[in-house]
Amino acid sequence: MDVLVQGAGPTAPFLGARDVFEIDHDLSKPVHVHVRENPDERTWAGHHDDHHVLNISRKAATSAMARELALHEYAHMHRHEEGHPSHTLSMDEVLFLALPGRQVERRVLTQCYQLANHAKDIYADDITLTVGPADKLAAFLESELAAAVSDRPEPARDGHRITAGADPGMTAVNAAFALALLERHDAISPTSRLYDLAHAADEDTPHVSVDEFRDRFASFADDPDQSTYRRELVDLVRAYVDSQPTTNGPAAD
Repeated sequence: MDVLVQGAGPTAPFLGARDVFEIDHDLSKPVHVHVRENPDERTWAGHHDDHHVLNISRKAATSAMARELALHEYAHMHRHEEGHPSHTLSMDEVLFLALPGRQVERRVLTQCYQLANHAKDIYADDITLTVGPADKLAAFLESELAAAVSDRPEPARDGHRITAGADPGMTAVNAAFALALLERHDAISPTSRLYDLAHAADEDTPHVSVDEFRDRFASFADDPDQSTYRRELVDLVRAYVDSQPTTNGPAAD
């Protein structure tokens, strides 16, 4: 498994992640790691005919999570190479099947793609959590959810939201995903703060149930064929769109 780090950044996290990853898995294509100066650049993988690309900000590449982020992206690359349906199914096909003849707000349509990314992450992290420890991932998910949820202890009053600036519906979905993923691998304590954060997210929106979407994420089959995965993702997208209140925002056919 060949890894080439490009840009001004450390090489140790990516080579260390490679050494851990290739104990049980391998990639047939080389990985080009691009360390970007933009601190807001999210970590993501790209796939080409002759190589993969791992894009990561310098801030993330020098963080305590760098090796775990690399492991996660290597897992996405592995799923892509093996043709896993979560990484090959067309989202356009899913939307066509889930929302025939319906007008959906552009904001909600964009969020449907985030749901699909969560589904991809479930299958990538089925690999990640077998090759690396879960404690850092659990802490990362907790910090991400905490950033979207107010620390204010009192309940919501007079219409004030418990969650901060984040979209409350997606915050609830993100909480559901985090719980489902960690519970899927027995990687969360019953006393984890994630449960309190998820409860706060659930309280903030009457439209999206954390428990419902946790169950939906948790029910994704361990090794689905394309038909099974398509059905699961279509049901997930349709449930989210159906949960949205009627609005007058810009629509996308």
